[in-house]
Amino acid sequence: MDRLTNTIRPYAWGSTTAIPSLLGVEPTGEPQAEMWMGAHPAAPSRLDRGHGETALSDVIAADPEGELGAPTVARFGPRLPFLLKLLAAGAPLSLQVHPDRAQAEAGFEDEERRGVPIDAAHRNYRDPHHKPEMLCALTPFDGLCGFRPPEQAADLIEGLGIGSLKPYADLLRAHPVDAALREVLTAILTADREEMAHTVTEAAAAADRLGGPYTPYASLVHDYPGDPGVIAAMLLNHFRLQPGEAVFLGAGVPHAYMKGLGVELLANSDNVLRAGLTPKHVDVPELLKIVKFEPGDPHVLRPEGDGEEVYETPIEEFRLSRFVLAPGAAARTIPADAPQILLCTAGSPHLGELTLVPGDSVWVKAGEKAELSGTGTVFRATVLV
Repeated sequence: MDRLTNTIRPYAWGSTTAIPSLLGVEPTGEPQAEMWMGAHPAAPSRLDRGHGETALSDVIAADPEGELGAPTVARFGPRLPFLLKLLAAGAPLSLQVHPDRAQAEAGFEDEERRGVPIDAAHRNYRDPHHKPEMLCALTPFDGLCGFRPPEQAADLIEGLGIGSLKPYADLLRAHPVDAALREVLTAILTADREEMAHTVTEAAAAADRLGGPYTPYASLVHDYPGDPGVIAAMLLNHFRLQPGEAVFLGAGVPHAYMKGLGVELLANSDNVLRAGLTPKHVDVPELLKIVKFEPGDPHVLRPEGDGEEVYETPIEEFRLSRFVLAPGAAARTIPADAPQILLCTAGSPHLGELTLVPGDSVWVKAGEKAELSGTGTVFRATVLV
């Protein structure tokens, strides 16, 4: 078992206090958006086995089967297929979708063939992998996920009482549903930017005045004034997770995290197609290829099982569970059939001879036995084998 040292990413939307509070350190005054735990090449975790700190990605590359286990290498190749994060949203993230595996492979190959630099601002596909993800709340957590039924979206938009938005409401009441959603999202994202900025300002004022179901959308304009994503966001469901609840996001599902602290587990990829609420590149034609224009409610996940509580998803690359250790409870044996990262979020539990505090994370290679005892909460990220 190896205690990890991790990188904190200072994205502008990050909370200045949530991660420092969990770690028990003083805030720096700068945003601290994500703490990455894993072997992603952009910010791999580091460990020390007595010869100085080494990137986890290099440790795995030196002995893939020894670290990951033969079954994991056979299924996913010589790479850790998941990335674990602490995510602290102080402001909304971009409205976005992720490609499925075939779309990611095709998009990556196309941009490689065309010679688009991997770090170019207009690059869509940074790797050939899909990026399903899930977010488990540590605090109340707000976000947007999936399309509302078009009739509901039409009622919400029409209720603002803004003449320039009425055509969108009319289109949303057309059939078939997928075509209506596609046409309206396309119209919003390709509208004249100056006219749309004026519409967004009007919509924000109306939403502030009306409150209630408009409140989550009204807050967006304070962070992204004039952004057409503010109107596009009204096509989506708003959700609020309570601590311990989670949401799973598959390929093609539009979403945006808005506020809160959570544990995020995702396939080890960096492929994002943005639709708005961002100053970054928005490739509308490519986005429209990826989005699934299907209405559906966010499906809130709750952990199941005794001892190890599992958040069930249909993904092979990752599996999230947690151990909630009460005072006086028996020690819990951690399965040793796959590589895993353990993250403490509360208390001071013991992992073998290691004592953990909130924010501590540990790499446990495949086949290495571990036992949890003491009091606290520990999340376990691993693969499905």
